[in-house]
Order: sequence, then C-alpha cells, then structure tokens
Amino acid sequence: MDALVVYESMYGNTKQIAEAVAAGLASRVRAEVVEVGSAPAQVGPEVGLLVVGGPTHAFSMSRASTRQSAAQQATQPLISKGNGVREWLATLRTSSAALGSAVFDTRIAKPRMPGSAARGIAKRLRRLGIGAVAPAQSFYVTGGQGPLVEGELERARQWGENLAASFPAMAP
Repeated sequence: MDALVVYESMYGNTKQIAEAVAAGLASRVRAEVVEVGSAPAQVGPEVGLLVVGGPTHAFSMSRASTRQSAAQQATQPLISKGNGVREWLATLRTSSAALGSAVFDTRIAKPRMPGSAARGIAKRLRRLGIGAVAPAQSFYVTGGQGPLVEGELERARQWGENLAASFPAMAP
C-alpha cells in the first residue's frame, strides 16, 4: 500500500515538514507528497495511509480570512494560494474502509499557546470514517512566518519512519 501526504503551507514551513514526513515514510513504502490545491478529491484503495497537515491559524485550521491575512503579511510568495485543508476535507471521499490517517500541524513555539490545526484535521477525518494510526503531531516555527525550530525536519522524518513501521498495512 502507498502513503499520501497532503499539506497546506503558506510560507513553506509546513511544506518542508510534509516532505520530511514523506522521506521517513519512503524508508518502507511509496509516499507521494501533494499540495492541497492539487490533492485528489477521492483517495483510492491503493492508499493505505493518508497523512494530512496544515498551519495553525487563529487556534485551528486556516480559513479564507486567515489565509487572506497571511497573504497580506507575506514577505515571499505563498505556497498554498487557493482553498486549504479545511475545504479539501469537506469534499474528500474514499473508497477504502482500511484507510488509516495521521495528522500534523505547524505552530509557533510558545509555551501554553492554545490551538492546533492537527486536532481539527483529525476530527474531520474521524467524521469521514478514517481512523487515526497515531496521535496528532505538532512541529514548531520560531515566528508567524518561520523558520522552523532547529531539529524539526529530522523529527518529522523520524515520525514518518515510525508511522511506516507501526502501521501493519504499510509493511513491505
């Protein structure tokens, strides 16, 4: 079975994490990384693990208004320019009852900072009948536009390896 990693990223931090997770997954399975604007509306039976990630905006998944605000603050071109993970999940369909999921987000590294896009993503996947194979994971940035905290890319790669190793359907 394959893994599909779908991400939303404004400034590139979440994209880097998604690519690192996919690199970890690729140690045992075929893993494809897709920006949410290019993500399929239906996940087919060849996909055994769906990994979804996005940035935490206003304590949860991004909305049109928070993406507009991010665009106004941007000092570089945005990666995800259209709909985000929230809108994609609202239209997602799957043909596999055996599909498992894992979710992640990026968020500012401040103690006791509330909110998590990953928790919202996990909740929507559960509503779609897609069970979690691991707890939601957060990766940290130093400020609103990043960069990533040192060591987060390696941590994301290791998380991907652990996902591939712990998900029975993903075994070679």
